[in-house]
Amino acid sequence: MHIQGIILIPFCEVMNMNVRILLQKIALLLLLLGLLLSPTVLFSSAEESAAPSAQREEEVGEVFRSPFAAEEGALSLACKSAILMEAETGAILYTQNADEALPPASVTKIMTLLLVMEAIDAGTLRMDTLLSVSANAASMGGSQVYLKEGERMSVEDLLKSVVIASANDAAVALAEAVAGSVPVFVERMNQKAERLGMTDTHFENVTGLDDTATNHLTSARDIAVMSRALISHKEILPYSSTWMDTIRNGEFGLTNTNRLVRFYPGCSGLKTGSTEKAGFCISATAERDGLSLICVIMGAESRDVRNHAATTLLDWGFAEYGLYTSEAEDLAPIALKGGLSPSIALKKDRFSIVLPKQLCGRVEMRVNLPDALHAPLSAEEPIGCAEFLLEGKVIGNSPIVTGDKALRIDLFSILRKLAAKFLLI
Repeated sequence: MHIQGIILIPFCEVMNMNVRILLQKIALLLLLLGLLLSPTVLFSSAEESAAPSAQREEEVGEVFRSPFAAEEGALSLACKSAILMEAETGAILYTQNADEALPPASVTKIMTLLLVMEAIDAGTLRMDTLLSVSANAASMGGSQVYLKEGERMSVEDLLKSVVIASANDAAVALAEAVAGSVPVFVERMNQKAERLGMTDTHFENVTGLDDTATNHLTSARDIAVMSRALISHKEILPYSSTWMDTIRNGEFGLTNTNRLVRFYPGCSGLKTGSTEKAGFCISATAERDGLSLICVIMGAESRDVRNHAATTLLDWGFAEYGLYTSEAEDLAPIALKGGLSPSIALKKDRFSIVLPKQLCGRVEMRVNLPDALHAPLSAEEPIGCAEFLLEGKVIGNSPIVTGDKALRIDLFSILRKLAAKFLLI
């Protein structure tokens, strides 16, 4: 009995202790349930959870004259108008009468293609959709792929025909598919031009044919702007950089009107044009060593003069300039006060700037951040910046933002942590 008592008493104590712990947990659970069901706590929690995170509005890159740009007309190119722009940053590196409104000929189709690519991106037009050619489209003269009324051709083949062979009939067929009619499409072209800030532009048709046009004009600067917008649709580049292709199951050949695609290293497009009014025009895009250039030549006397002016300007741009880039990256976490976590992750946006080649290696970065942050914080909330300096002078900056949202610690959060800790059996 004595031995039995020795054995039973500790067992009873253990049982009583387990019961007490269980009762404590039940009591704590009931307390938590009561608080969770309290209107005040529910409202506070729901309000914080439902609060929208601050979204940083994506900035549309604006076109601007680089402080390192050459003097106006310094190269004396044999054309009426010219411009050189770096595509990623929008920095203008050279101008020659770039704001005069002139006939653009088939370079017009850059805007036509831009609206078509936007329709494809929006899902209102599909590459594999077969379109029936209208009488209006089939009647187009000039450069063409000889579409016949009622012929059915895929959007992709029509797109290739416009980009590579500058086909007017294909351009009209695509415009009618996107907007229902050419006049409505032209209205959209002008609306898009206005949104892009193309102040010297007015379109009257989708092709650039100007024998009956009275006010179909644009400038070299505006062409560079819409070219930049078009090549932001990366899907266009495989077509614009193609020298030769076919449509109609290989039965009809296409040859690129832009000879630079074949003969200029790094050329990726984009569009040529020529009429008696416009002379010879081109928007040429090329990339080397991470530097992407847009070169526009308007009003040259011949194809060869135009191409020589374009290659001269591109050669000069690649020889003189480089692109300094600081990639987007995650930064070390920073202390967080009043939050559920003791710190919060940070990240820096990508930064790029066009500089004279010899200066690209001299850029320094300086990070400006507070010692600590205070909750609550939204995801991607700006809290500092990285400054980029050249010879001690700030030449640009990149926002530093939070990697995730940070909720403020409160009674609800504390009780939730306690529940996680003490209700585990």
